Amino acid sequence: MTTNLAESYDLRVPRYTSYPTAPHFSDAVGPEKYGDWLNGLTRDVDLSLYFHIPFCDSMCSFCGCYTKIVNRYKPVNDYLDVLLKEIDLVAGEVSSGIPVKHLHWGGGSPTMLTGADWMRSVERIRERFSVAEDAEIAVEMDPRDTTEDYVRDLAAAGVNRTSIGVQDFHPEVQAAINRDQPFDVTKRVVDWLAAHGIKNLNMDLMYGLPHQTTERVIEMVDLALTLRPQRVALFGYAHVPWMRAHQKLIDEATLPGTTERWEQSNAASARLVAAGYVAVGLDHFARPDDSMATALNDGSLHRNFQGYTVDTAPVLLGLGASAIGSLRQGYVQNTLPLRDYARAIDGGKFATVRGIELSPDDIMRAAIIERLMCDLRVNLGEVAGDAGVSDTFSDELAYLKRLEADGIISIAGDDIKVTEMGRPFVRLVASAFDKYLQSGKARHSKAV
Repeated sequence: MTTNLAESYDLRVPRYTSYPTAPHFSDAVGPEKYGDWLNGLTRDVDLSLYFHIPFCDSMCSFCGCYTKIVNRYKPVNDYLDVLLKEIDLVAGEVSSGIPVKHLHWGGGSPTMLTGADWMRSVERIRERFSVAEDAEIAVEMDPRDTTEDYVRDLAAAGVNRTSIGVQDFHPEVQAAINRDQPFDVTKRVVDWLAAHGIKNLNMDLMYGLPHQTTERVIEMVDLALTLRPQRVALFGYAHVPWMRAHQKLIDEATLPGTTERWEQSNAASARLVAAGYVAVGLDHFARPDDSMATALNDGSLHRNFQGYTVDTAPVLLGLGASAIGSLRQGYVQNTLPLRDYARAIDGGKFATVRGIELSPDDIMRAAIIERLMCDLRVNLGEVAGDAGVSDTFSDELAYLKRLEADGIISIAGDDIKVTEMGRPFVRLVASAFDKYLQSGKARHSKAV
């Protein structure tokens, strides 16, 4: 039954890390509007900060991120100088004393920074922003270019959560995606993190990669579990060569089909749950004592551009080339390529190049989609009432009747609940409330 559903609903829909999604941003939101929104922040609003480090020393063929390959350090150092200027620029527009509750470094690979430059960035942030004592400070790591000295610097700077990209441990799969990362390399870094007191570990795994089989995916999960991560993200590989030209290097004949992807996802998920992990939303798993499992239970789980998060701050400021920020009024995104980003910041202007201002209807639909993605259920009447919007959702409910008939959801009055069998299709359920989906020209990744 479920395999047939995977074939029937082999559709391409957004991942809904925001609503409206990034393809619908426009130049109607620029530097001036971003400045006005920053000026309007008040001290009763918590902040989160995201820093994008868009560099790697090699290109992984599966990657969907914006990154630049470098074989020398000067471009990285030059970029950090500009990023520090942007920190000063943004902080200058934000009222002092607003608490920062969450900091996250992503990429690319933040581990491209030297330890000294890493410390320099953290010191500048603490000088210019009011970082809370209990703030979560999280860094994405590539074990292939991480040293113990670097881990020591992270610990000294107060980092308390790291996210390690693994994808898969099998040599044939790694060769096909240009990511040579033996298990021992990953384990060595995990051991260093534990030795220096950084015990909150996230791990990224993938299914749907070239040469993966269900058996290999199970082996991948079993190996990852020996490292005892607090959280595991199990992503389906998004093959979008029309957006990421380097993905054309992957031989499509080696990619698993829809049914095989389904079986891989099911097998990996079952293995994680059997090991005691709590299934969170679409693709995350957390140990029962982790804060993400707690947030799931008390209804405070959220979703942003980094995926599922326990971060409850209503404002996320994105810094760095291509970084996206989220404010109450709407979304903003910095420009790329790097030279345009540097030109704007060096000129004393925000690098905001596009975004979208949210309407009351957008805010309501964003809430519906987020609750579906996080809780796998939503009460339409409650969300509409909170937003002060009157909507019967007749078109949406008519569309969802097919999903209800197939056992993906249940509908009782205003309550929509995604069934356990329907969990992998939650993006499809959420898409019923996406007013922009049919009007956009973007192509998205597979729903399963």
